[in-house]
Amino acid sequence: MKTVDQAVLNMLAEYDSATVQNAGILVRGFIPEDEDYTDPSVREYVSPGPHPAVGYALTSTWAPLNEQPGLDSDRISYFDSIARANVPVIVVQQDVEKPARRGAIIGDGMAYQMKALGAVGALVDGNARDVPGIEQAGLPLWATGRVPGHGPFNMIEHGIPVTVASLKIRPGDILVCDADGTTRVPVDIAADVAEMCAEVRAREGESHRFFAAPGFTTDQWEEWKARG
Repeated sequence: MKTVDQAVLNMLAEYDSATVQNAGILVRGFIPEDEDYTDPSVREYVSPGPHPAVGYALTSTWAPLNEQPGLDSDRISYFDSIARANVPVIVVQQDVEKPARRGAIIGDGMAYQMKALGAVGALVDGNARDVPGIEQAGLPLWATGRVPGHGPFNMIEHGIPVTVASLKIRPGDILVCDADGTTRVPVDIAADVAEMCAEVRAREGESHRFFAAPGFTTDQWEEWKARG
């Protein structure tokens, strides 16, 4: 896995996912939304606290309802990949069952294991269950739903491209996750995006202060428009 200096992740964690997305635009221009950020179907169930969860994507696909004849997939190898990453990781799981998003593909038992092995968050295209237990485990969680159960529950593959809430995620992508959702940051531009976040914050701060001035007038509005 290609990584960046931990200081870059720390810088990204100082900003919200929206600021990071704006910084990405300034660095490389607009890109399709399905390569940039999650859609509204993903919800924050366990908050990371005052700062976003930031880590490298460790991806996997799951089928929670039916037996998978001939499947020879080792779930333990996926958990091993968390333990051996030696960097902060966001576990990323996609439900590929037919029908998808019907059974749970993450619960509190998995959350305790993942957190202990080094995960700093979980991003799930599918359902969670035992959410209070996941919160007790201390694993920040984003998922597209909740249900109370699952069937035989198999992992299909890991370390492959997945799609979560319309966002295409590749193994090793940097993810910035907070209450708005998830912004994807390719490793190759992560340092530039992290530095650009300060400029975005400065520009927004100037705008906010300008419009928050007591007794704001239309003359001030004309002044703002003249700035271009």
